[in-house]
Amino acid sequence: MKKTEVAIKANMKIFMDPEDASLDDVLVVAYGTQKKSAYTGAAAEIKSDKIENRQITNASQALVGTMSGVQTIQSNGQPGSNVSVRIRGISSINGDNSPLWVVDGVPYDGDITAINTNDIESMTVLKDAVSTSLYGSRGANGVIMVTTKKGKMGEAKITLDAKWGSVSREVRNYDVIRNPDQFMELAYQSLYNGYLYNGGYSADEAFRLANQNLINRLGYQVYTIPQGQYLIGSNGKLNPNATLGYSDGEYYYTPDNWEDETFKPQLRQEYNVGISGANERLNYYVSFGYLDDGGLVENSGFRRLSTRANVEYKVKDWLKIGTNMGFTHTNYDSPNNDKSGSTSNAFEIANTMGPIYPFYVRNADGQIMRDPASGKPMYDYGNTTMNSTNFNRPAIAGGGAHPISDFTYSKNESNMDIFNGNWYATADLSHGFSVTARFGLHSDNTIFYNMQSPLYGQMVAFGGFIQNQQSRVTSFDHQYLLNYSNTFGKHSVNATAGFDGYQYKNQSFYIAGYNMYDPNDYTAGNVIDDKNGTGGISKYNTAGYFITANYDYDQRFYANVGYRRDGTSVFAPKNRWGDFFSFGFGWNMKKESWLKDVDAVDLLKYKISFGQQGNDNHAVNLYAYLDQYSISGADGVFSDGVLSFKGNEDLKWEKTNSFNTGFDFSFFKGRLSGSADFFFRATSNLLDYKRVASSNGYTSIPVNMGTIQNLGVEFDLTYGIFRTKNFNWDVNFNMTHVANRIHKLAPEYNGEYINGSNIYKEGGTIYNFYLVKWAGVSEETGEAMYWAKDAETGDYYKTTDYETAYNTAREDRGSALAKLYGGLSTNLSWKGIDFSIQTSWQIGGKMYDNGYASLMHGGTSTTIGTNWHKDILNAWTPENTNTDVPRLDYSDQYANSLSTRFLTNASYFSIDNITIGYTLPKKWTIPMGIEGIRVYGSAENLCIFSARKGLDPRMGITAAGNSTYSSRRVISGGIKVTF
Repeated sequence: MKKTEVAIKANMKIFMDPEDASLDDVLVVAYGTQKKSAYTGAAAEIKSDKIENRQITNASQALVGTMSGVQTIQSNGQPGSNVSVRIRGISSINGDNSPLWVVDGVPYDGDITAINTNDIESMTVLKDAVSTSLYGSRGANGVIMVTTKKGKMGEAKITLDAKWGSVSREVRNYDVIRNPDQFMELAYQSLYNGYLYNGGYSADEAFRLANQNLINRLGYQVYTIPQGQYLIGSNGKLNPNATLGYSDGEYYYTPDNWEDETFKPQLRQEYNVGISGANERLNYYVSFGYLDDGGLVENSGFRRLSTRANVEYKVKDWLKIGTNMGFTHTNYDSPNNDKSGSTSNAFEIANTMGPIYPFYVRNADGQIMRDPASGKPMYDYGNTTMNSTNFNRPAIAGGGAHPISDFTYSKNESNMDIFNGNWYATADLSHGFSVTARFGLHSDNTIFYNMQSPLYGQMVAFGGFIQNQQSRVTSFDHQYLLNYSNTFGKHSVNATAGFDGYQYKNQSFYIAGYNMYDPNDYTAGNVIDDKNGTGGISKYNTAGYFITANYDYDQRFYANVGYRRDGTSVFAPKNRWGDFFSFGFGWNMKKESWLKDVDAVDLLKYKISFGQQGNDNHAVNLYAYLDQYSISGADGVFSDGVLSFKGNEDLKWEKTNSFNTGFDFSFFKGRLSGSADFFFRATSNLLDYKRVASSNGYTSIPVNMGTIQNLGVEFDLTYGIFRTKNFNWDVNFNMTHVANRIHKLAPEYNGEYINGSNIYKEGGTIYNFYLVKWAGVSEETGEAMYWAKDAETGDYYKTTDYETAYNTAREDRGSALAKLYGGLSTNLSWKGIDFSIQTSWQIGGKMYDNGYASLMHGGTSTTIGTNWHKDILNAWTPENTNTDVPRLDYSDQYANSLSTRFLTNASYFSIDNITIGYTLPKKWTIPMGIEGIRVYGSAENLCIFSARKGLDPRMGITAAGNSTYSSRRVISGGIKVTF
């Protein structure tokens, strides 16, 4: 707070000046806290009021767009799923780039969804070496500090918070063909062109053959056609005498909208109760929470029951003890949305199903039939052996599968019981010394049930299928700290030395079998055929000795030094330990004589830091230095083990050198504040896999193989447009630019190596595309063209031969990484009304639009029954030769092949949250014995603007498609009551 000298008067009233409050904010940092104004590192914080506004199930989602240097990727929109967080770029090609989560001072291994967001007081993201080095190898990719709520001084408070909302799809499907007539005409055109241009038939013969084979090829007849007539006329249009709907005497066949039937609004409801308080001796916070998020598809929701107790007790003036324990039970149903091309993937099937296929089984009168036992609808599996209809869908169009029926009659369920607790004691010794011991325990027990119905679906012939899987993850962290803090005149010193030990263990097993006895029993004891199973255990340990010291001279100069000796079980004993360091310096220029009297400047601090961290990148393998074998044998006799992983005793630590410099500033009594930073990160000795000849008995070996650099700038700015007694309006803008570069690869790669459609080369990024270049459409033939390269002259030429282009002219086609990303938000308050908007954005980068590519096919045998994008209506015809869409042709397998044709601008702008609330005046609530009442409404994931409808660049870095659980829009209302 600002110091102000005034004359002494009787009955003085003293107020804290809120204008400069931000300068005294305290940041949660490694093993303690520090004043924001004295901090020499790079960190950003989000408080509980921002988090509580969000209708989210996972704390990581609250980071989207809120701070610079933090990029988020939501690869799965299912409720409860995690957001991938990347801090200041990507430093590993195949390893783990995720930051370390630390909850109340203890590293956290569990699913972050287990932490009720209503229990969170703040989240601090630590970005540079000064901020993260004390966490050793686990902090090399940044650290996210989660601080849960505690009680506040005063009487006990009871808070009730209830939310109700509706969940729907945020990102609609691509602009696909929805008219059955158009779809049939396009399918006919594909056959006609194939017969005419590649089959050697005349136009009349092609017309006849296309009509004769059209229904059989698509598998279903959903039109009633007059006797002796064709469905499609010679002009390529649907016969006007044909009518939609067909009965074979037993069943009636008519199209359904698979998208509308699959994605229906679901209910989201959440209830939280908190009890808290504090006095001079005791501080406590206890909470209970329940969440039921219905998801986008029925039976794909997420449920969470949580409780937390955070208690601290001052036993003596010199001794403080505390505990923070949380228990969470989660239950969620997992639809199959992991594999593109899967016939049981609800999202891919609903998004790509041709608009001629029935969703339900109907009797001859057109009524939807129902299962006699459950009364539920009977779904059309598109296979005569799996339901009673007489038609078969092509396999690519979900023939033999029906995702919604699978959700209804089968089971894919996970149950998790998660305990997370820490216990600590701090003793204040004499002369500024104190000691702290902290113990953290995490236990995660997960049981997974996969039951495929014996009554409906692909397992009918086997009597059903059951798989049970159970895993138990436990980790234990113990810390012992010696702290010294003192002030000598203008000199302040704070130093900490300590030890941090960590043990992790993962035990898992599964058992599976066929032929169920009881269709309502999901356990493996209910099957009798082909039972099989396996199990395993893995362990991982780290240990670290560290020391850090902070120095403050007259609140003008700040210095920080840190050192950690880190050990890991990933490497061989000879390389197990590493020594790492950091240092930082800060200069508060406001304290200088030439600036201290400038009233417009509250704070202008220059900071600079450098450090080196190690990373064991245990995502490569927990026992990367050891050869590993699979056990095999039969009839009680063990055979020689089969080598499953080739170890390398010479593996060493990855090393990341981090440099950061920049300014923190505040002007006009806090009205304009923010930070600007430049950073450079270089990671050497990258842990990756080297490919070797299979004649060795293995195909790869882990090695240290190169260097990756990330150089960037980031900027955070908050401006108070209005700050009056009754009206406040703030705007926040943040922006980040990161330039990623592969500086060096292993010598045997000669500067580059290819990995599918990506190229890793010195000077490029780790997300550069390696593709054939699209050359348009031949005006003469309508075939797709690609650029090829003459091996002798080096000249490029256009060809319709994709394989030639693929073999001669695949090249680097640019990077997927965005040029800029960030967020924009605003907050207003007026006489009890509050309003806020949170957005995020990205500019630049390329993305391969798999979803669009899959809808621009030519009607080949691998795409029969799959829908088309409306852009296909501009396909080449003899009358439409000036187009960039190849002709429809069932015999042309290269019309939509992998090329630059489907590389799309990855820029986007999304409105992530809008919240409006009203807090009733206290003069209304206090007489009722209520301290406060706030009612509010919120829209989460409201909309996104991208290069193409249906494309969501937030779902990945290099590619996005239509086969994953898409982002959910949540429209809700709630009430918060405090007693």
